Amino acid sequence: MASSLKHWTWVNTDLQTSDDEWRRRLGRMREAGIDAILPEIFNNHTAAYASHHLPVAGRWLEQLLPLAAEAGIEVHAWMHTMTCTIPAIVDQHPDWYAVNGCGESAADKPAYVGYYKFLCPSRPEVRAFLQQRVAELAAYPGLASVHLDYIRLPDVILASALQPNYGIVQDREYPPYDYCYCSSCRAAYQEVGGPDPATEADPAADPAWRQFRCDLVTRLVTEGLSPVIRAAGKQVTAAVFPNWQHVRQEWSRWGLDAALPMLYHSFYHEGIDWVRAECARGVAALGPATPLYSGLFVPALTPDELVAAVRASLEGGAQGVSLFASGSLSDEHWRAFARVNRELGKLS
Repeated sequence: MASSLKHWTWVNTDLQTSDDEWRRRLGRMREAGIDAILPEIFNNHTAAYASHHLPVAGRWLEQLLPLAAEAGIEVHAWMHTMTCTIPAIVDQHPDWYAVNGCGESAADKPAYVGYYKFLCPSRPEVRAFLQQRVAELAAYPGLASVHLDYIRLPDVILASALQPNYGIVQDREYPPYDYCYCSSCRAAYQEVGGPDPATEADPAADPAWRQFRCDLVTRLVTEGLSPVIRAAGKQVTAAVFPNWQHVRQEWSRWGLDAALPMLYHSFYHEGIDWVRAECARGVAALGPATPLYSGLFVPALTPDELVAAVRASLEGGAQGVSLFASGSLSDEHWRAFARVNRELGKLS
C-alpha cells in the first residue's frame, strides 16, 4: 500500500507569494507526504494563468509549474467549471445560465449564494466556452491534469448541516433549487420522448427527468471536455460530491483518471466512520480502472482526527487523500500528517 499511496492538497489562489516562499511551502508539503497540488487557477470570475478569453488576475500557474517540478510535486489545474460570474458573460449571455423550477435564471437570481451562477450543460455555446478553457490549460507543458470542480448543477438538496445557514429545510426537492428548466433542456427532454417538465405537477418525482439531467452533465464531461484535455496528453480529474444525485453528478460514469470526492463529514452531521464507508462506496462504483482519493475538510479535523481520517480513507479503499485546503493546516496538522505517513511506510 505505501508505495501506491498518493496524497494531494487543494491550494486557494495566491498571487502575492514569492518564489522563495513557495519553495519553502512546497518543500514542507513534500516532506509531509504531499505528491500533488491543485492550485485554483479559475475561481469563477478571474483566471490565474495567461488566458486569452478570460479576465486574467495574474500568472500564478506559470509561477508554480517550475517550482513544483523542483520539489517533485505534480500540478493539477483546479478550475471552477459550471459557475461563472464574469460580468461580460452574465450581461451578454444570460441565456447560457441554468433556470430553476420556478423559471428563475441563475444569472440574476442564483440559489443560496451570489456566486452560484451556474451555466447550463445543454447549451452548445457553453460547451464551446468551456472547451476553450480546458484547451488552454491542457496545452501547458508539465501540467499533470485539468481538475474539474463545480462540474454539476446547483444542490437541489444541500448537505444537512448547511441548511440552517440559509434558514431552509429541504426534506424533498423543491422548485427554487431544482435545475435546469431552461428552454434548451426542456426541448431536449421532449426530443427523447419525455413530457415538458414545466407542465408537470411534480417534475421532481419523475426519475427519468432526474436522470436526463445527470446525463447532460456526464456528456459534457465525456464528450465535451475530456476529449480536448486528453488530446493534449493530459489527465482528467475532478472534485465530486458523495451525494451525487442532489447535484446531478453521476461521476462514476465519467471515465476519470482520478476522482476526488469531497468527504466533508461535518457537512453531513457525520463522523469519521462515514468517510470510510463513503470511500468504499465510491471505490465500488468506480471499479478498478479509476483511483479514488478521499477529500478531507481540514478545518473540521484536529490533528489526531486528521490521522484517523487518513487511516479510515485507506481502509475504505482510497489510494490516498486530498486536503482542503493547504492554508488550513496548522504546524500541528502538518506534523500529524507526516507522522501517519511515516507509520504507513510512505515516508522514511
